[in-house]
Amino acid sequence: MPKTPLLSVDRLFFERDDCNIFEPASFNVEAGDIVQIEGPNGAGKTTLLRLLTSALQPTSGSILFSGENITDCHYEYLASLLYIGHQPAVKMTLSAEENLRWMSPATTSAPEIDAALAEVGLRGYEDVPCYSLSAGQHRRVALARLFTTEAKIWFLDEPFTAIDKQGVDILQARMGSHLAAGGCILLSTHQDLAMDKVRKYSIEPHSDREQQQ
Repeated sequence: MPKTPLLSVDRLFFERDDCNIFEPASFNVEAGDIVQIEGPNGAGKTTLLRLLTSALQPTSGSILFSGENITDCHYEYLASLLYIGHQPAVKMTLSAEENLRWMSPATTSAPEIDAALAEVGLRGYEDVPCYSLSAGQHRRVALARLFTTEAKIWFLDEPFTAIDKQGVDILQARMGSHLAAGGCILLSTHQDLAMDKVRKYSIEPHSDREQQQ
């Protein structure tokens, strides 16, 4: 008997200002899968990720979570996902520790917060206000969520932005352990991933957009 995909996308379509953004998207994601969304700049990679998180509503098409339309299991679906955008979205007046506590599940303990910040190279910066940190450190604060989350599905939009090689290695190791535990990842990145079995999905601008350009 075929296994139900963790996430199933069927002819997902999005229109903005009477213009179709990309060709209809269809694919399945199983537990343990990592899917790299590819396409030229402006093709709609971020738009697709936001549609998958339900931050945007599709013009047509469907998204199924474990075989059920996400409109019928919305809260369960939201509880199962984590989205990190290409902007770090940290509050500059808060410290690294305060930001991570605000972004993490309520059950996350203080030692777990400190351990997550240490994992991303921010040991000793826990109490430093984020306005005093660099852009790369802001990104590390956001990515520390990957060490506290219980979400099964990760949506990562350009996660390696402003991250050095050591940070890339740390992030890829954490992604690997998440996949091994039965999670899945959908991400957009121009980085070549040093990971096994990366599936690639190419998003194409819709013909309507090409005709307008």
